[in-house]
Amino acid sequence: MPSFDIASKADMQEVDNAINQAIKEITGRYDFKGTKSEIKRQDNIITLLGDDDYKLTAVIDILKGKLIKRGVSVKFLDFKKKEEASKGMVRQEVEIKEGIDKESSKKIIQEIKKIAPKAGVENLKDHLRVNSKSKDELQNIIAHLKAFPLDIELAYINFRD
Repeated sequence: MPSFDIASKADMQEVDNAINQAIKEITGRYDFKGTKSEIKRQDNIITLLGDDDYKLTAVIDILKGKLIKRGVSVKFLDFKKKEEASKGMVRQEVEIKEGIDKESSKKIIQEIKKIAPKAGVENLKDHLRVNSKSKDELQNIIAHLKAFPLDIELAYINFRD
């Protein structure tokens, strides 16, 4: 029986490449000369540091631009609250969200059942498996879900016959 998986996972190598490009741009830009603005990543947390709110906003914009150019959706980013750092600097943590949460999976399953009531949907921890007797039905589901508005980025993987 044909099936495919729906997952939400960022390409961490591309995230690292985007961070490195953003750091290069920050060190080379004139408006950042003499500042201590920085970007660091540890596991799924990116820490952004700026001299003030304006610099932090500029760092965020640079990072978002580099991520988009590298093909990583900004829907993966979950911005936490800004906080004061030492010496009057401003810090903000950004979590890289991965996996499909319960609420989003419920919406996706409901939408799939509207389009293809006979399709089977299995919830597997951080991703969904969809199966059907018809490959065309699966392709229609993928096309419909690509147009469906969600707060997370979806990837359609492991298409099997």
